[in-house]
Amino acid sequence: MRELRMVAAWIVVAASGIASAAQADPMTSDEIRQDIIGRNIFLAAPLGGEFPLNYRRSGRVDGNGQALGLGRVMQPRDSGRWWIANNRLCQQFHTWYDGTPMCFALTRTGGSSLKWLRDNGESGTARIGAPIGD
Repeated sequence: MRELRMVAAWIVVAASGIASAAQADPMTSDEIRQDIIGRNIFLAAPLGGEFPLNYRRSGRVDGNGQALGLGRVMQPRDSGRWWIANNRLCQQFHTWYDGTPMCFALTRTGGSSLKWLRDNGESGTARIGAPIGD
């Protein structure tokens, strides 16, 4: 009986650890600046593949969806600017999304993996890539 209680207690502790990992706090402004800015970020595309965004230290963001075949439905390349506000990474492209500004809460889900939540409720996953040169 004692062993059964110990196993049950271990299961509760393990489950709470999994739950807390799944409910990690969003990244802070400092964490975004340190871990995202100056790097390639690869958004997971719904039909497979990855969509690269480059967050340059200069404040510029650019992306290229040509490898995903976006040239058939939209301009495959665009650039704009990024900024950080209230622990969220914000961006505004010249033509993508009609130039509408948008912000994202970012949460680490693993070593180089992220979950993003856009201010309109859309969400997805991404991968932090190698540093880029400005």
